[in-house]
Amino acid sequence: MGLRTFAGAALIAALAQTSSAEPLRIATFSPDLSRKGPGILLRDLGRKDAQIEASISVITETRPDILLLTGFDWDHDGLALQAFRDRLAKAGIVYPHSFAARPNAGVPSGQDLDGDGRLGEAEDRQGFGRFTGQGGMAILSRHPIGPVTDYSDRLWRDLTDNLMPESTPETAAAQRLSSVAHWDAVVSVAGRDLHLLAISASPPVFDGPEDRNGRRNHDELAFWLDHLPDAPFVLAGKLNIDLSDSEGRPEALTRILPHVTDTHPSSEGGAAARELGVNATQKGDPALDTADWPDDKPPGNLRVDYVLPSKAMNVIDSGVFWPASGDLVKVAETASSHRLVWVDLDW
Repeated sequence: MGLRTFAGAALIAALAQTSSAEPLRIATFSPDLSRKGPGILLRDLGRKDAQIEASISVITETRPDILLLTGFDWDHDGLALQAFRDRLAKAGIVYPHSFAARPNAGVPSGQDLDGDGRLGEAEDRQGFGRFTGQGGMAILSRHPIGPVTDYSDRLWRDLTDNLMPESTPETAAAQRLSSVAHWDAVVSVAGRDLHLLAISASPPVFDGPEDRNGRRNHDELAFWLDHLPDAPFVLAGKLNIDLSDSEGRPEALTRILPHVTDTHPSSEGGAAARELGVNATQKGDPALDTADWPDDKPPGNLRVDYVLPSKAMNVIDSGVFWPASGDLVKVAETASSHRLVWVDLDW
């Protein structure tokens, strides 16, 4: 090896070490970028829209390296996601890599899933949605993404020890487990692979005594117990379950926790909401809440968005973007009912 070649190799190695020494910030955020019809989000992204601008401000304030978006409308050609990336770039944060695939939300099932005798309703889709892709997911990253394993076509009935309510054979043969999606996205960071296990689970409410949504939420989380990679991973997304205060079946999340490090990301804004309405009667630490829902009626504010690194990973810091004072309070409120959750890793 010549001197010049060796010097170049040494420089590249030094740069790689410098890059890998920087904390790796992984975040999940549900920015409420979902609209009532196909194409409307793309239209709004081309306009001056206060909610979109606030969502962009939340991301530019926190600057994640890898960001999972939930509640983001999917379209076949990825036009809305590209428009959002362009808006972010203009705001000063560039994500050269992205991934989105058709979610189950809004996809027709061909069955009367809610048993009300009517077909084709939003409740009869593979996941609740008025149109295919409503409230989907997307990944934005500074680092290359791929390959991605998409488990979203797995049938609910095929999950071991599932809690699926009794149904007709036709329904069981059609009903997928994922209400939105289950992805295992490999992200290459400084020459090593990180698995981002991405999910947006059913809220365990809006059903009847059969507890269909509560059962599905449980099983969507339980799915990961059989699909945790033997490699560094982060389970992230809208899990829609609060171990202390929400409705639902917390057993699946409880079984996941021994495999991950729960850093308990917190915020001053969440803590400040303790004395407001129903929140004052809750059991959990309000500083951990990630969703700001009406304070005068249940469920109040809850912790439903998570970033959970695997046990072997070294966590530096974590938090929830929920300011308690200053101009950013209004920004967070305008952006979404959910708050961005982040974890910094010593990669």
